[in-house]
Amino acid sequence: MSALPFDQRDGWIWFDGELVPWREAKLHVLSHGLHYASSVFEGERAYEGVIFKSTEHSERFRRSGQLMDFEIPYSVAELDAAKALCVEKNGDPNVYVRPVAWRGSEMMAVAAQNATVHVAIGVWPWPSMFDMATKMKGIRLDMAEWRRPDPRTAPSAAKAAGLYMIATLSKHAAERKGYADALMLDWQGRVAECTGANVFFTQDGALHTPIADCFLDGITRRTVIDLAQARGMDVVERRILPDELPSFNECFICGTGAEVTPVSEIGPHRFTPGNISRTLVEDYAAAVRPRARAA
Repeated sequence: MSALPFDQRDGWIWFDGELVPWREAKLHVLSHGLHYASSVFEGERAYEGVIFKSTEHSERFRRSGQLMDFEIPYSVAELDAAKALCVEKNGDPNVYVRPVAWRGSEMMAVAAQNATVHVAIGVWPWPSMFDMATKMKGIRLDMAEWRRPDPRTAPSAAKAAGLYMIATLSKHAAERKGYADALMLDWQGRVAECTGANVFFTQDGALHTPIADCFLDGITRRTVIDLAQARGMDVVERRILPDELPSFNECFICGTGAEVTPVSEIGPHRFTPGNISRTLVEDYAAAVRPRARAA
């Protein structure tokens, strides 16, 4: 991924219904979304020019806005078309896709019912994080100090910007200690997710993953569950306690950015990436690519 700052790149961003030059896509410093986190977003990938599960992402994008008490002023079909246009216009068929919606600058207080809702879509190159040999060694995770909140205290089903504040803090702390990411617990001390990815474990040939009721039920997560069940694997969604970690054989995380990435360590606990992780890495890689799906 390029180290060039995101405000100094060339290309096109879809902004409130129009394609504008990348460097001209700006908002006012007194936008409500900046001050009060009234913003939602999506993380998607285009493979070979086709955005994987674009419509599912657009549907969730609109639901996230509704959970944040605003209506995104574009239909699912319009959002799908705008994302596809961005991928085409920027000329790279393999990119990360970022739709974002936020309340604008008409009101600057906690309440902002009359603020205009803006929508922008940007795309940029983001290759797979690891080749297969490196990926199968597994990444190392820290244990985060911050916890996912009680769903009665935050709109946890929304992909809302404010919910990522503690993810950023946890990721920074982990990276300072040499880890790739951090595993977060929920408000009751049960295993939840990583800072931007869901987590799975294997035990006796079955997959175990936390119930997604206080964190995002990722589209990649649901895809992995479908792929595993298509292979005849049992998938158990349940409460998982930290003291169970030594009983698992394999562990992997999944998300749009991470795709499917095996884990070798979580704090003091060790895992050996094996056949189940490899199978799902390969199955997911095939599922997201149009030519592989068509074969």
